[in-house]
Amino acid sequence: MRGAQRLRGIDTHLMTAAQGDYLEQLAQFVLRTPLDAIPASVIARTKAIVIDTLPVIAAGMRSPNLVSLCERQLLNAAPGVAWVIGAGRVTNPLDAAMLNGIAGAWFDYDEGNFLANGHPGIQVIPAALATAQMHHASGAALLGAIALGYEAVARIGAATKMKLIINPHGTYGVIGAALAVARLSGLDPAQGRELASLAASSCMATNRHTMLNGATVRNFYAGHSGFMGQMAVRLVQSGFTGPADGVNTTFSLVLGDGFAPATCVERLGERWLLTEGYLKLYPTARYVHSAIDAFIDALARYSEEALDPALVERIDVRAYELAAFLKNKTVTNWFGTRFSIPFAFATILVGKRNGLEAFGDEAVADPEVQALAQRVEVSADAALTARYPREQPVAVTIRLRDGRVLDGTCRITSGEPGNPYPPGLVEAKYDALAHPIWGEQRSRWLRRAISEMENCPDVAKLVDFAP
Repeated sequence: MRGAQRLRGIDTHLMTAAQGDYLEQLAQFVLRTPLDAIPASVIARTKAIVIDTLPVIAAGMRSPNLVSLCERQLLNAAPGVAWVIGAGRVTNPLDAAMLNGIAGAWFDYDEGNFLANGHPGIQVIPAALATAQMHHASGAALLGAIALGYEAVARIGAATKMKLIINPHGTYGVIGAALAVARLSGLDPAQGRELASLAASSCMATNRHTMLNGATVRNFYAGHSGFMGQMAVRLVQSGFTGPADGVNTTFSLVLGDGFAPATCVERLGERWLLTEGYLKLYPTARYVHSAIDAFIDALARYSEEALDPALVERIDVRAYELAAFLKNKTVTNWFGTRFSIPFAFATILVGKRNGLEAFGDEAVADPEVQALAQRVEVSADAALTARYPREQPVAVTIRLRDGRVLDGTCRITSGEPGNPYPPGLVEAKYDALAHPIWGEQRSRWLRRAISEMENCPDVAKLVDFAP
Protein backbone atom coordinates (compact mmCIF):
# COMPACT_ATOMS: atom_id res chain seq x y z
CA MET A 1 0.00 0.00 0.00
CA ARG A 2 2.75 2.46 0.93
CA GLY A 3 4.57 1.62 -2.30
CA ALA A 4 1.46 2.38 -4.34
CA GLN A 5 0.94 5.68 -2.53
CA ARG A 6 4.55 6.59 -3.17
CA LEU A 7 4.18 5.85 -6.89
CA ARG A 8 1.02 7.94 -7.08
CA GLY A 9 2.91 10.78 -5.44
CA ILE A 10 5.64 10.53 -8.05
CA ASP A 11 3.05 10.46 -10.87
CA THR A 12 1.38 13.58 -9.49
CA HIS A 13 4.75 15.26 -9.21
CA LEU A 14 5.58 14.50 -12.86
CA MET A 15 2.22 15.84 -14.07
CA THR A 16 2.76 19.05 -12.09
CA ALA A 17 6.26 19.42 -13.55
CA ALA A 18 4.98 18.96 -17.09
CA GLN A 19 2.37 21.67 -16.64
CA GLY A 20 4.82 24.39 -15.60
CA ASP A 21 7.49 26.27 -17.48
CA TYR A 22 9.33 27.76 -14.49
CA LEU A 23 12.50 25.85 -15.38
CA GLU A 24 12.46 27.16 -18.93
CA GLN A 25 12.03 30.70 -17.57
CA LEU A 26 14.87 30.34 -15.10
CA ALA A 27 17.28 28.84 -17.63
CA GLN A 28 16.47 31.45 -20.25
CA PHE A 29 16.84 34.21 -17.67
CA VAL A 30 20.45 33.16 -17.05
CA LEU A 31 21.34 32.48 -20.67
CA ARG A 32 19.54 35.32 -22.46
CA THR A 33 19.50 38.31 -20.09
CA PRO A 34 21.63 41.07 -21.65
CA LEU A 35 24.41 42.41 -19.48
CA ASP A 36 22.99 45.94 -19.63
CA ALA A 37 19.70 44.64 -18.22
CA ILE A 38 21.37 43.71 -14.93
CA PRO A 39 20.96 46.62 -12.46
CA ALA A 40 24.07 48.51 -11.41
CA SER A 41 23.35 47.64 -7.76
CA VAL A 42 23.48 43.94 -8.63
CA ILE A 43 26.80 44.32 -10.44
CA ALA A 44 28.21 46.30 -7.51
CA ARG A 45 27.13 43.61 -5.05
CA THR A 46 28.59 40.91 -7.31
CA LYS A 47 31.96 42.67 -7.21
CA ALA A 48 31.76 42.93 -3.41
CA ILE A 49 31.09 39.19 -3.17
CA VAL A 50 34.03 38.36 -5.46
CA ILE A 51 36.34 40.69 -3.52
CA ASP A 52 35.34 38.97 -0.27
CA THR A 53 35.54 35.46 -1.72
CA LEU A 54 38.99 35.41 -3.30
CA PRO A 55 41.05 35.92 -0.10
CA VAL A 56 38.74 33.47 1.72
CA ILE A 57 39.64 30.90 -0.94
CA ALA A 58 43.33 31.78 -0.70
CA ALA A 59 43.37 31.37 3.08
CA GLY A 60 41.78 27.95 2.76
CA MET A 61 44.22 26.96 0.02
CA ARG A 62 47.13 27.58 2.41
CA SER A 63 45.84 25.04 4.92
CA PRO A 64 47.90 21.82 5.14
CA ASN A 65 45.09 19.64 3.77
CA LEU A 66 44.59 21.82 0.69
CA VAL A 67 48.34 22.10 0.08
CA SER A 68 48.49 18.31 0.07
CA LEU A 69 45.41 17.95 -2.11
CA CYS A 70 46.72 20.49 -4.63
CA GLU A 71 49.97 18.61 -4.98
CA ARG A 72 48.19 15.32 -5.55
CA GLN A 73 45.45 16.71 -7.82
CA LEU A 74 47.75 18.79 -10.01
CA LEU A 75 50.61 16.30 -10.27
CA ASN A 76 49.45 14.97 -13.65
CA ALA A 77 46.61 17.41 -14.34
CA ALA A 78 45.93 18.89 -17.75
CA PRO A 79 47.40 22.40 -18.12
CA GLY A 80 45.38 25.59 -18.33
CA VAL A 81 45.21 29.25 -17.37
CA ALA A 82 42.67 29.04 -14.53
CA TRP A 83 43.88 30.30 -11.15
CA VAL A 84 44.33 27.97 -8.20
CA ILE A 85 43.78 30.84 -5.81
CA GLY A 86 46.30 31.08 -2.98
CA ALA A 87 48.58 28.47 -4.52
CA GLY A 88 50.08 30.79 -7.12
CA ARG A 89 49.45 28.20 -9.82
CA VAL A 90 47.26 27.81 -12.90
CA THR A 91 45.62 24.67 -14.26
CA ASN A 92 42.63 23.40 -16.22
CA PRO A 93 39.17 24.76 -15.32
CA LEU A 94 37.77 21.54 -13.86
CA ASP A 95 40.53 21.11 -11.31
CA ALA A 96 40.76 24.84 -10.58
CA ALA A 97 37.05 25.18 -9.83
CA MET A 98 37.02 22.08 -7.66
CA LEU A 99 40.05 23.12 -5.60
CA ASN A 100 38.89 26.72 -5.26
CA GLY A 101 35.43 25.58 -4.16
CA ILE A 102 36.87 23.31 -1.48
CA ALA A 103 39.26 26.00 -0.24
CA GLY A 104 36.53 28.65 -0.19
CA ALA A 105 34.39 26.53 2.12
CA TRP A 106 37.33 25.46 4.30
CA PHE A 107 37.05 28.04 7.10
CA ASP A 108 33.31 28.67 6.68
CA TYR A 109 34.16 32.33 6.12
CA ASP A 110 32.44 32.69 2.73
CA GLU A 111 29.44 34.74 1.65
CA GLY A 112 25.93 33.37 2.01
CA ASN A 113 22.23 34.06 1.81
CA PHE A 114 19.54 33.21 4.37
CA LEU A 115 16.79 33.35 1.75
CA ALA A 116 18.70 30.86 -0.39
CA ASN A 117 19.42 28.61 2.59
CA GLY A 118 23.07 28.36 1.64
CA HIS A 119 26.13 29.88 0.00
CA PRO A 120 25.46 30.68 -3.66
CA GLY A 121 28.73 32.54 -4.20
CA ILE A 122 31.16 29.71 -3.53
CA GLN A 123 29.01 27.38 -5.64
CA VAL A 124 29.15 29.66 -8.71
CA ILE A 125 32.28 31.83 -8.59
CA PRO A 126 34.93 29.07 -8.92
CA ALA A 127 33.28 27.52 -11.99
CA ALA A 128 32.50 30.86 -13.62
CA LEU A 129 35.99 32.27 -13.02
CA ALA A 130 37.77 29.16 -14.29
CA THR A 131 35.58 28.96 -17.40
CA ALA A 132 35.95 32.68 -18.14
CA GLN A 133 39.72 32.39 -17.89
CA MET A 134 39.74 29.33 -20.14
CA HIS A 135 37.75 31.24 -22.79
CA HIS A 136 39.68 34.50 -22.20
CA ALA A 137 36.31 36.15 -21.57
CA SER A 138 35.92 39.77 -20.53
CA GLY A 139 35.42 40.91 -16.98
CA ALA A 140 31.97 42.18 -17.89
CA ALA A 141 30.98 38.75 -19.19
CA LEU A 142 32.23 37.11 -15.99
CA LEU A 143 30.31 39.53 -13.76
CA GLY A 144 27.10 38.81 -15.69
CA ALA A 145 27.57 35.05 -15.46
CA ILE A 146 28.23 35.17 -11.71
CA ALA A 147 25.26 37.45 -11.00
CA LEU A 148 22.82 35.36 -13.03
CA GLY A 149 24.16 31.99 -11.86
CA TYR A 150 23.95 33.19 -8.27
CA GLU A 151 20.34 34.22 -8.78
CA ALA A 152 19.49 30.74 -10.08
CA VAL A 153 21.05 29.12 -7.01
CA ALA A 154 19.33 31.51 -4.64
CA ARG A 155 15.90 31.07 -6.16
CA ILE A 156 16.03 27.27 -6.23
CA GLY A 157 17.24 27.35 -2.64
CA ALA A 158 14.40 29.66 -1.65
CA ALA A 159 11.90 27.36 -3.38
CA THR A 160 13.15 24.25 -1.58
CA LYS A 161 12.06 22.96 1.80
CA MET A 162 15.39 21.25 2.31
CA LYS A 163 15.57 18.26 4.62
CA LEU A 164 17.24 19.37 7.85
CA ILE A 165 19.91 16.68 7.53
CA ILE A 166 21.06 17.94 4.11
CA ASN A 167 24.00 20.35 3.88
CA PRO A 168 23.20 22.73 1.00
CA HIS A 169 26.75 22.79 -0.45
CA GLY A 170 26.96 20.68 -3.60
CA THR A 171 23.19 20.58 -4.14
CA TYR A 172 21.38 23.34 -6.07
CA GLY A 173 24.76 25.04 -6.51
CA VAL A 174 25.47 22.58 -9.32
CA ILE A 175 22.59 24.10 -11.32
CA GLY A 176 23.73 27.69 -10.88
CA ALA A 177 27.31 26.77 -11.72
CA ALA A 178 26.16 24.89 -14.83
CA LEU A 179 24.05 27.79 -16.10
CA ALA A 180 26.84 30.32 -15.46
CA VAL A 181 29.31 28.10 -17.33
CA ALA A 182 26.81 27.62 -20.16
CA ARG A 183 26.46 31.39 -20.55
CA LEU A 184 30.23 31.82 -20.76
CA SER A 185 30.61 28.83 -23.09
CA GLY A 186 28.04 29.97 -25.64
CA LEU A 187 25.68 27.05 -25.07
CA ASP A 188 22.60 27.20 -27.26
CA PRO A 189 19.92 28.79 -25.03
CA ALA A 190 17.45 26.22 -26.36
CA GLN A 191 19.42 23.64 -24.35
CA GLY A 192 19.16 25.62 -21.11
CA ARG A 193 16.21 23.73 -19.68
CA GLU A 194 17.83 20.38 -20.46
CA LEU A 195 21.00 21.56 -18.76
CA ALA A 196 19.22 22.66 -15.58
CA SER A 197 17.35 19.37 -15.33
CA LEU A 198 20.48 17.31 -15.94
CA ALA A 199 22.56 19.36 -13.49
CA ALA A 200 19.90 18.94 -10.80
CA SER A 201 20.15 15.19 -11.29
CA SER A 202 23.85 15.24 -10.37
CA CYS A 203 23.66 16.90 -6.95
CA MET A 204 25.31 15.26 -3.95
CA ALA A 205 23.50 13.53 -1.09
CA THR A 206 25.18 15.62 1.60
CA ASN A 207 24.61 15.64 5.36
CA ARG A 208 24.94 18.07 8.24
CA HIS A 209 26.47 15.49 10.55
CA THR A 210 29.75 16.28 8.84
CA MET A 211 29.60 19.65 10.59
CA LEU A 212 28.69 18.29 14.00
CA ASN A 213 31.41 15.64 13.75
CA GLY A 214 34.06 18.07 12.49
CA ALA A 215 34.36 16.07 9.24
CA THR A 216 36.11 18.17 6.57
CA VAL A 217 34.69 16.11 3.70
CA ARG A 218 31.85 18.63 3.98
CA ASN A 219 34.10 21.18 2.27
CA PHE A 220 34.40 18.98 -0.80
CA TYR A 221 30.69 19.52 -1.44
CA ALA A 222 31.28 23.07 -2.69
CA GLY A 223 34.07 21.79 -4.92
CA HIS A 224 31.60 19.35 -6.43
CA SER A 225 29.38 22.24 -7.54
CA GLY A 226 32.18 23.87 -9.51
CA PHE A 227 33.37 20.62 -11.06
CA MET A 228 29.98 19.10 -11.81
CA GLY A 229 28.55 22.36 -13.10
CA GLN A 230 31.15 22.29 -15.86
CA MET A 231 30.65 18.58 -16.48
CA ALA A 232 26.90 19.10 -16.87
CA VAL A 233 27.56 21.52 -19.72
CA ARG A 234 29.92 19.06 -21.38
CA LEU A 235 27.37 16.29 -21.03
CA VAL A 236 24.63 18.34 -22.68
CA GLN A 237 27.00 19.44 -25.42
CA SER A 238 27.70 15.73 -26.01
CA GLY A 239 24.02 14.83 -26.32
CA PHE A 240 23.29 13.58 -22.78
CA THR A 241 19.79 14.26 -21.51
CA GLY A 242 18.13 14.84 -18.15
CA PRO A 243 14.71 13.78 -16.80
CA ALA A 244 11.53 15.74 -17.46
CA ASP A 245 12.21 18.01 -14.50
CA GLY A 246 15.25 17.03 -12.50
CA VAL A 247 15.01 20.14 -10.35
CA ASN A 248 11.53 19.41 -9.03
CA THR A 249 12.29 15.71 -8.63
CA THR A 250 15.52 16.26 -6.69
CA PHE A 251 14.27 18.99 -4.40
CA SER A 252 10.74 17.79 -3.70
CA LEU A 253 11.39 14.05 -3.45
CA VAL A 254 15.09 13.40 -2.81
CA LEU A 255 16.90 16.20 -0.97
CA GLY A 256 13.86 18.21 0.04
CA ASP A 257 10.43 17.71 1.56
CA GLY A 258 8.79 20.22 -0.75
CA PHE A 259 9.50 22.48 -3.72
CA ALA A 260 7.61 25.57 -4.90
CA PRO A 261 8.35 26.12 -8.62
CA ALA A 262 6.59 29.50 -8.67
CA THR A 263 9.10 30.85 -6.14
CA CYS A 264 11.89 30.32 -8.67
CA VAL A 265 10.46 32.86 -11.06
CA GLU A 266 8.47 35.21 -8.86
CA ARG A 267 9.49 38.78 -9.83
CA LEU A 268 12.42 37.32 -11.76
CA GLY A 269 14.58 40.17 -13.00
CA GLU A 270 12.85 42.64 -10.65
CA ARG A 271 13.84 41.36 -7.22
CA TRP A 272 17.43 40.14 -6.97
CA LEU A 273 18.11 37.82 -4.04
CA LEU A 274 21.83 38.38 -4.66
CA THR A 275 21.52 41.82 -3.06
CA GLU A 276 19.91 40.34 0.06
CA GLY A 277 22.77 38.12 1.22
CA TYR A 278 25.56 38.59 3.76
CA LEU A 279 29.32 38.66 4.10
CA LYS A 280 30.81 37.06 7.21
CA LEU A 281 32.88 38.64 9.96
CA TYR A 282 33.12 35.41 12.00
CA PRO A 283 34.51 32.16 10.54
CA THR A 284 31.51 30.10 11.61
CA ALA A 285 28.21 28.87 10.26
CA ARG A 286 25.93 31.85 9.71
CA TYR A 287 23.41 30.56 12.25
CA VAL A 288 26.11 30.90 14.93
CA HIS A 289 26.41 34.61 14.02
CA SER A 290 22.82 35.20 15.15
CA ALA A 291 23.66 33.68 18.53
CA ILE A 292 26.93 35.64 18.78
CA ASP A 293 25.03 38.88 18.18
CA ALA A 294 22.61 38.03 21.02
CA PHE A 295 25.54 37.00 23.24
CA ILE A 296 27.36 40.28 22.63
CA ASP A 297 24.13 42.14 23.33
CA ALA A 298 23.88 40.34 26.69
CA LEU A 299 27.54 41.07 27.54
CA ALA A 300 26.87 44.75 26.93
CA ARG A 301 24.54 44.66 29.95
CA TYR A 302 27.51 43.89 32.24
CA SER A 303 28.41 47.13 33.99
CA GLU A 304 32.03 46.32 34.83
CA GLU A 305 34.99 46.41 32.43
CA ALA A 306 35.00 42.77 31.32
CA LEU A 307 33.14 39.66 32.41
CA ASP A 308 35.32 37.02 34.04
CA PRO A 309 34.32 33.60 32.58
CA ALA A 310 34.63 32.08 36.04
CA LEU A 311 31.66 34.17 37.17
CA VAL A 312 29.35 32.51 34.63
CA GLU A 313 27.14 29.81 36.14
CA ARG A 314 25.37 28.93 32.88
CA ILE A 315 24.18 30.40 29.60
CA ASP A 316 20.79 29.58 28.10
CA VAL A 317 20.11 30.06 24.41
CA ARG A 318 16.73 29.95 22.68
CA ALA A 319 17.00 30.00 18.90
CA TYR A 320 15.34 29.24 15.58
CA GLU A 321 15.70 25.58 14.57
CA LEU A 322 18.69 25.80 12.23
CA ALA A 323 20.69 27.69 14.85
CA ALA A 324 19.61 25.35 17.64
CA PHE A 325 20.94 22.43 15.58
CA LEU A 326 24.45 23.75 16.36
CA LYS A 327 24.37 22.92 20.06
CA ASN A 328 27.33 20.55 20.32
CA LYS A 329 29.24 21.28 23.54
CA THR A 330 32.23 19.03 22.99
CA VAL A 331 34.33 20.14 20.05
CA THR A 332 37.40 18.05 19.24
CA ASN A 333 39.01 19.84 16.28
CA TRP A 334 39.24 23.23 14.58
CA PHE A 335 36.60 22.44 11.96
CA GLY A 336 34.02 21.48 14.54
CA THR A 337 34.39 24.91 16.16
CA ARG A 338 32.60 26.46 13.17
CA PHE A 339 29.38 24.69 14.05
CA SER A 340 29.07 25.05 17.81
CA ILE A 341 27.30 27.91 19.55
CA PRO A 342 28.62 26.81 22.97
CA PHE A 343 32.20 26.86 21.69
CA ALA A 344 31.76 30.24 20.00
CA PHE A 345 30.54 31.82 23.24
CA ALA A 346 33.35 30.25 25.23
CA THR A 347 36.21 31.17 22.90
CA ILE A 348 34.94 34.76 22.52
CA LEU A 349 34.57 35.27 26.29
CA VAL A 350 37.73 33.45 27.38
CA GLY A 351 40.07 34.59 24.63
CA LYS A 352 38.49 37.98 23.92
CA ARG A 353 38.83 37.23 20.18
CA ASN A 354 36.60 36.27 17.26
CA GLY A 355 38.82 35.81 14.18
CA LEU A 356 40.42 32.70 12.69
CA GLU A 357 42.65 32.27 15.74
CA ALA A 358 39.58 32.00 17.99
CA PHE A 359 38.39 28.93 16.10
CA GLY A 360 41.61 26.96 15.80
CA ASP A 361 43.19 23.96 17.47
CA GLU A 362 44.83 26.12 20.16
CA ALA A 363 41.41 27.33 21.28
CA VAL A 364 40.09 23.76 21.20
CA ALA A 365 42.92 22.70 23.52
CA ASP A 366 42.15 25.44 26.06
CA PRO A 367 40.54 23.75 29.13
CA GLU A 368 38.88 27.01 30.20
CA VAL A 369 37.15 27.31 26.82
CA GLN A 370 36.00 23.70 26.94
CA ALA A 371 34.74 24.05 30.52
CA LEU A 372 32.68 27.15 29.73
CA ALA A 373 31.20 25.51 26.62
CA GLN A 374 29.79 22.77 28.86
CA ARG A 375 27.75 25.42 30.68
CA VAL A 376 25.91 26.59 27.55
CA GLU A 377 22.47 25.11 26.85
CA VAL A 378 20.90 25.61 23.41
CA SER A 379 17.28 24.82 22.59
CA ALA A 380 14.95 25.36 19.65
CA ASP A 381 11.98 27.67 20.11
CA ALA A 382 9.01 27.12 17.80
CA ALA A 383 7.90 30.75 17.99
CA LEU A 384 11.36 31.94 16.95
CA THR A 385 11.55 29.34 14.17
CA ALA A 386 8.27 30.65 12.75
CA ARG A 387 9.91 34.05 12.19
CA TYR A 388 12.82 32.59 10.20
CA PRO A 389 14.16 33.41 7.57
CA ARG A 390 12.48 36.84 7.52
CA GLU A 391 14.13 37.33 10.91
CA GLN A 392 16.85 35.28 12.63
CA PRO A 393 15.81 35.60 16.27
CA VAL A 394 17.89 34.35 19.18
CA ALA A 395 17.55 35.06 22.92
CA VAL A 396 20.50 34.59 25.30
CA THR A 397 20.43 34.60 29.10
CA ILE A 398 23.75 34.68 31.00
CA ARG A 399 23.30 33.62 34.64
CA LEU A 400 26.11 34.71 36.95
CA ARG A 401 27.10 32.96 40.17
CA ASP A 402 26.24 36.07 42.21
CA GLY A 403 22.61 35.88 41.03
CA ARG A 404 22.75 38.56 38.37
CA VAL A 405 21.16 37.84 34.97
CA LEU A 406 22.23 39.34 31.64
CA ASP A 407 19.75 39.11 28.77
CA GLY A 408 20.51 39.70 25.11
CA THR A 409 18.65 39.30 21.84
CA CYS A 410 19.17 39.23 18.11
CA ARG A 411 16.33 39.91 15.70
CA ILE A 412 18.22 40.54 12.45
CA THR A 413 21.75 39.13 12.23
CA SER A 414 24.48 41.75 11.75
CA GLY A 415 25.50 42.06 8.12
CA GLU A 416 22.00 41.49 6.77
CA PRO A 417 20.49 44.25 4.61
CA GLY A 418 18.29 45.24 7.54
CA ASN A 419 21.26 45.42 9.94
CA PRO A 420 24.37 46.44 7.99
CA TYR A 421 27.90 46.30 9.38
CA PRO A 422 29.59 49.53 10.47
CA PRO A 423 31.90 50.96 7.77
CA GLY A 424 35.34 49.42 7.39
CA LEU A 425 34.79 45.99 8.94
CA VAL A 426 34.48 44.05 5.66
CA GLU A 427 37.50 45.87 4.25
CA ALA A 428 39.49 44.97 7.37
CA LYS A 429 38.59 41.31 6.87
CA TYR A 430 39.92 41.45 3.29
CA ASP A 431 43.19 43.00 4.45
CA ALA A 432 43.62 40.52 7.31
CA LEU A 433 43.28 37.57 4.92
CA ALA A 434 44.91 38.96 1.80
CA HIS A 435 47.99 40.79 3.06
CA PRO A 436 49.75 37.75 4.60
CA ILE A 437 49.25 35.84 1.35
CA TRP A 438 49.90 38.39 -1.43
CA GLY A 439 51.43 41.31 0.42
CA GLU A 440 49.84 44.72 0.82
CA GLN A 441 50.63 46.06 -2.67
CA ARG A 442 49.44 42.99 -4.61
CA SER A 443 46.36 42.72 -2.43
CA ARG A 444 45.44 46.28 -3.35
CA TRP A 445 46.07 45.57 -7.06
CA LEU A 446 43.73 42.59 -6.91
CA ARG A 447 41.02 44.48 -5.08
CA ARG A 448 41.20 47.36 -7.54
CA ALA A 449 41.15 44.98 -10.53
CA ILE A 450 37.97 43.30 -9.28
CA SER A 451 36.31 46.63 -8.50
CA GLU A 452 36.99 47.66 -12.14
CA MET A 453 36.44 44.22 -13.65
CA GLU A 454 33.94 45.39 -16.26
CA ASN A 455 36.84 47.19 -17.99
CA CYS A 456 39.03 44.07 -18.22
CA PRO A 457 39.14 42.54 -21.75
CA ASP A 458 40.54 39.17 -20.57
CA VAL A 459 40.06 37.84 -17.03
CA ALA A 460 42.92 35.39 -17.55
CA LYS A 461 45.02 38.56 -17.29
CA LEU A 462 42.99 40.38 -14.66
CA VAL A 463 46.21 41.07 -12.73
CA ASP A 464 49.81 40.45 -13.71
CA PHE A 465 50.26 37.61 -11.23
CA ALA A 466 48.46 34.37 -10.47
CA PRO A 467 46.92 34.81 -7.00
